Amino acid sequence: MKYIIWFFFIVSLASIASGYALDVSYSQKLIGYGVLGFFFIVIPLFSWYSWKDKNPRDYLLNKENLDKMRERENRKKE
Repeated sequence: MKYIIWFFFIVSLASIASGYALDVSYSQKLIGYGVLGFFFIVIPLFSWYSWKDKNPRDYLLNKENLDKMRERENRKKE
């Protein structure tokens, strides 16, 4: 999966760069497709890949997690 993300990332960057570098009639479309590919393919795939084995409740700021954070800070101070 990591290689698929890298592939789409490189294709998106290449499309954007070629849109700026080439002087053709469809250069603005190349830039647009590169940006769309980056925001609608690369970022969602990366987000899914990096969060797939994690529990989102561990990252919420609720009463339980705030108490844990305060405990850790108190232990560090001692």
